[in-house]
Amino acid sequence: MPEFDPNNLKAIYRQRFTRADEVVRQGIWEVLCKHWIQRYIPTNATVLDLAAGKCEFINNITCGTKIAVDLNEDVREFAAPDVRVVMAYSHDMAEIREGEVDVVFVSNFFEHLPDKKALMDTLTEIKRVLKPGGKLLILQPNIRFLNGQYWDFVDHLLPLTDRTLVEALGLIGMNVDEVRPQFLPYTTRSRTPKWPFLVRLYLMFPIVHRIMGKQAWVVASKPMLGGH
Repeated sequence: MPEFDPNNLKAIYRQRFTRADEVVRQGIWEVLCKHWIQRYIPTNATVLDLAAGKCEFINNITCGTKIAVDLNEDVREFAAPDVRVVMAYSHDMAEIREGEVDVVFVSNFFEHLPDKKALMDTLTEIKRVLKPGGKLLILQPNIRFLNGQYWDFVDHLLPLTDRTLVEALGLIGMNVDEVRPQFLPYTTRSRTPKWPFLVRLYLMFPIVHRIMGKQAWVVASKPMLGGH
């Protein structure tokens, strides 16, 4: 039997998500982008989707310039024509200029990094590509509320909480602007609203997030030059 290779992204994700799963995910992301994430993103912004995967976020957000960064070549298949695709490691996005980006979005990625050093290196690189005042938006499984479920996926390597992220961001000199420890349910397979109108209703009632939310939402910003 061949050894499991955690870097074999194509095999992992092609096995994990069925076509039916993809249809559900697409509908959820359309609602999330329109009714939640868009409020953080100016329509003329340059937006980078780190570990873009199937590009559900970057294809659905409205902005001036779109960049999808990933290591899996399949990202080219999913990116819309107006998305610039960059194949790069998260800690070494050399093709992206310093201060080129207004907003970096990261969803369900940091738990796949091998250790805390990789996390810090990735956050430092994100800070480099952001403009002063630029924002980092993070959607992240929160192990504080998941217990053993966090390890249900074979490629989850790094245990993280909202508090871990806040401390790490502070260590690299980022301002933490918003923290919601419980925001979205853990996965699209969770017992959670999946129809678009139900997802929109879910977003409208934060009290429900405190019951069903297993993923954290964190917003951070790069300090302005000479200030905070």
